Amino acid sequence: MVVLGDRRIAGVLFDSGGVLVGPVGGRWNPRYDFEEIVVAHHPEIRTELFPRAFAAGQDLLDAGTTTAKRADYHRAILRVLGVDEPSTALLHQLEAPADGPVLEVFPDVQRVLDQLQAWGIRMAVVSDNWAGMEAHYRELGLDRYFEGYAISEVMGCRKPDRRMYAAGSDLLGLAVGDCLFIDDDPDLVSAAVDLGYHGVVLMRAARLPSTVQIITSLDELLPIIA
Repeated sequence: MVVLGDRRIAGVLFDSGGVLVGPVGGRWNPRYDFEEIVVAHHPEIRTELFPRAFAAGQDLLDAGTTTAKRADYHRAILRVLGVDEPSTALLHQLEAPADGPVLEVFPDVQRVLDQLQAWGIRMAVVSDNWAGMEAHYRELGLDRYFEGYAISEVMGCRKPDRRMYAAGSDLLGLAVGDCLFIDDDPDLVSAAVDLGYHGVVLMRAARLPSTVQIITSLDELLPIIA
């Protein structure tokens, strides 16, 4: 456990996207090969509709308090593209693992996780994401750092629901006040702080207003903890 004044940080809860990993191709959703797959099944698709279709899919993801099913997300996009009854084969291919990696690790991640691990800091991931992200972390070689994952689709809720944060600290067996939560969304970090967690916002590119401490590289987390 690291003690910083009256702050006791024994564990770090990491958001995933934007903090630890980014999307191959620069786009989170849908993944980089979506257009190629859809056009292969429906060559008549009007490709100029893709931006509007992607916006409809994002609206679905942003609505409600739970993470939409991946198939429902794909159906929302396909409807705008004029595919009202997508084939089972198309939906299966869109949900099947990609031929190559879909995530890439930010350059500062491994050295920071190595140092935290060396200090005995315990770590978990708290992410608004679809089930199965653990497999991606194994492929990326990051799974050895984390004791568990709190994933919104599995939990049936999304941040800032207190159950998401609590699942992370429970995975580590630590009290709320012994954990620091880091995310790229200031509102989600503020919600964690309101619940009693320590909090830091990581803004790698965008600069958003925040009432919580901001860092611009994961390297800056180390001086905060030790």
